[in-house]
Amino acid sequence: MPHLQFEINLKLNNSQRLKFIEFVKNKFSNIMKTGTAHIAITIRELEVNSVSLGRANKGELVCLMNLDIRKGRSKEQIKKLVKTYITGVNEHFGIKTSNQYVTITAHSGEEFQLYEGGLKDYKTNDDPLG
Repeated sequence: MPHLQFEINLKLNNSQRLKFIEFVKNKFSNIMKTGTAHIAITIRELEVNSVSLGRANKGELVCLMNLDIRKGRSKEQIKKLVKTYITGVNEHFGIKTSNQYVTITAHSGEEFQLYEGGLKDYKTNDDPLG
């Protein structure tokens, strides 16, 4: 169950949130070859000076991403996901690509828990809830 977290120093309207969540979910499913029912997404909207990235100028928009995913994804999949999300954040919110930072953390399937229990380890084209 990936938990895809986006911290931005920008206030969004509900339409922007919903469109971005769909974008994030669908891109993850497509790139990582998995279903969508287990994907968790968080958008944290903070004040302008509540998020900092050393290479961004004071007061600029910034996006920090923490992507917790299951182990087993290839380096190519991860690289494609990172570039897709950075480009998407730029297109959806106007945040410069240079003002974004991504952290990937990979976990075994059992470290992702739902009421029904832990997920299985990742396999291509899996549906962990199926």
